[in-house]
Amino acid sequence: MRPAGHSLSLNQILWGNAMQTMSNFAQTMWEIFFIFMLVAYLLVLFQIVVDLFRDRDMSGFTKAIWIIGLLALPFLTALLYIIFRGGGMAKRQAATIQEARAESDAYIRSVAGGKSSIEQIAEGKALLDSGAITADEFAKLKAKAIG
Repeated sequence: MRPAGHSLSLNQILWGNAMQTMSNFAQTMWEIFFIFMLVAYLLVLFQIVVDLFRDRDMSGFTKAIWIIGLLALPFLTALLYIIFRGGGMAKRQAATIQEARAESDAYIRSVAGGKSSIEQIAEGKALLDSGAITADEFAKLKAKAIG
């Protein structure tokens, strides 16, 4: 107890506030780290679930076992999944991206008219042979088809 009328020294005030500030800073940094790890863990879980449903070779029963494992023991199951099936995850994702790209390209070709440059040149040659277009017009058509 302090005698009446005595106040805290400046040193006590500064160090007391500094310790409180350091404690708050350390707690804030710990919370930021914890939230970062939680978000990273949830991203891994989401990636595993997506990979489970993307895999066409795995039976439904096996997928169900993995899902039950992720619900019952999520950290251990996620770790085991990454160890045993992690290499295939990238291959399945790359295959899915390739399929999506091929479908997109096919759609674009169907909307854009879809004739290849060889088909356009062949049609132009047929028109030239029939006399419907001149040699100059065929050359322009050929240059346009080649790009």
